[in-house]
Amino acid sequence: TWNIHWKDMQETDNIGDSLRLVKWEQGREGQDEDETSQCIAGHRPPNPAFWWVDGMGAEVKWSFEELGGGVCGLQPGDRMMLVLPRLPEWWLVSVACMRTGAVMIPGVSQLTEKDLKYRLQASRAKSIITSDSLAPRVDAISADCPSLQTKLLVSDSSRPGWMNFRELLREASTEHDCVRTKAQDPLAIYFTSGTTGAPKMVEHSQASYGLGFVASGRQWVALTESDIFWNTTDTAWVKAAWTLFSAWPNGSCIFVHELPRVDAKVILKTLSRLPITTLCCVPTLFRLLVQEDLTRYQFQSLRHCLTGGEALNPDVREKWKSQTGLELHEGYGQSETVVICANPKGTKIKSGSMGKASPPYDVQIVDDEGNILPPGAEGNVAVRVRPDRPFCFFNCYLDNPEKTAASEQGDFYITGDRARMDKDGYFWFMGRNDDVINSASYRIGPVEVESALAEHPAVLESAVVSSPDPIRGEVVKAFIVLSPAYSSHDPEELTRELQEHVKRVTAPYKYPRKVAFVSELPKTVSGKIQRSKLRSQEWKK
Repeated sequence: TWNIHWKDMQETDNIGDSLRLVKWEQGREGQDEDETSQCIAGHRPPNPAFWWVDGMGAEVKWSFEELGGGVCGLQPGDRMMLVLPRLPEWWLVSVACMRTGAVMIPGVSQLTEKDLKYRLQASRAKSIITSDSLAPRVDAISADCPSLQTKLLVSDSSRPGWMNFRELLREASTEHDCVRTKAQDPLAIYFTSGTTGAPKMVEHSQASYGLGFVASGRQWVALTESDIFWNTTDTAWVKAAWTLFSAWPNGSCIFVHELPRVDAKVILKTLSRLPITTLCCVPTLFRLLVQEDLTRYQFQSLRHCLTGGEALNPDVREKWKSQTGLELHEGYGQSETVVICANPKGTKIKSGSMGKASPPYDVQIVDDEGNILPPGAEGNVAVRVRPDRPFCFFNCYLDNPEKTAASEQGDFYITGDRARMDKDGYFWFMGRNDDVINSASYRIGPVEVESALAEHPAVLESAVVSSPDPIRGEVVKAFIVLSPAYSSHDPEELTRELQEHVKRVTAPYKYPRKVAFVSELPKTVSGKIQRSKLRSQEWKK
């Protein structure tokens, strides 16, 4: 049960007190009195809080006590850019920011000088912590960032103008006072890309993230104190924070593999070798995993698998389940929210659906004026924010009141995603507003076409976008990466075969009138396919 007393939470000064309040108020079915007493008494299972490996023999394990032991010289409200690959220090600094009241601003290690300059200037960050690879880019633009006062380097070597974080950590005192933050104090800022303009700053509070993921951690992720949770996401993305705030309030261990590059065999071998109980990957990564011979691996500890970040093709879910015996539980959310919809463990899954609304959100499908649409109608995925705004919701788009106001319509926050809800309350993703294809007045969601293509053995992966057409305005175009067994087939014959296949699997008007066979699809560093790049490429022609 999700039973937070929001009034009590607002009146408390310390987010730690609020977390304890949630611990008391959140019931867990099946937890007997002995387990409850052990939890209250502070006893923990033998698992560490954090477990990191680099795949070459190096390993780091920290207990909850060790994680809370050291902080750097930050002040409440200070903003710190945190741009690190999957190194243990990312999690340590995240905890340090929380305990000192500083605001963390995660960023991806592939940021260019232009990206860094924009983010440092827009956020007015006072400090940045990064690794050797990014430090030269920071030095190149730091003179144009007047707010930047401190540069911290996670490295075994030194660099002029930088403080070495590892040296500072070795010398730091373990004695410090944890700042008593309030529920609405800022916790994190994420830069999120929109359809127009530069990336916007999404600000989350100590409550929205610090408490918002406690429920989903127990319900959707189904974590307990004996679980070891591996989320393969990059540290720059909100899913890294989702993992942190889902796992640790529930006493679970976070497992991290450095994974300098995505490698399906490394992931499968790690799952076979180590006692990981819970796995979360983006659907694109699961598509790669099911291309391997999964019968060669035994996952003796793995019991729960999750996915999110993009739509999951039913074909991938079915292949994973048939070869591993494990269900894929899809969840849906945004940088601005926690989990909006999900398929929790133990509930009925409808293949292709994002699941039902996740508490405490009231999720509806609405039209462009904010009016609720009936079951079966396609519209905007929306979260009710009036009369009461959910506590697990972003504060605002920082320094952008126009964008904040434009994101709401009537009583609802409009996600920018389109879907339909069936009579049983399950949500079916259709695509982003800017992804939906309008061909001769027929609205076509790219996910439907991609899911149909995925059922053909020739298709390894695909991305569907709109392409200009003089008669229909725009038509469906599919960019397809072929399975190795089909790479030598005649392209024209294969195109016709795939078009006929889509006509059989889904409504015929949705079939791709244009097909391009490519060696790879453009993706983000977290493995999500970038339809926007392909669409832009088509329309620029």
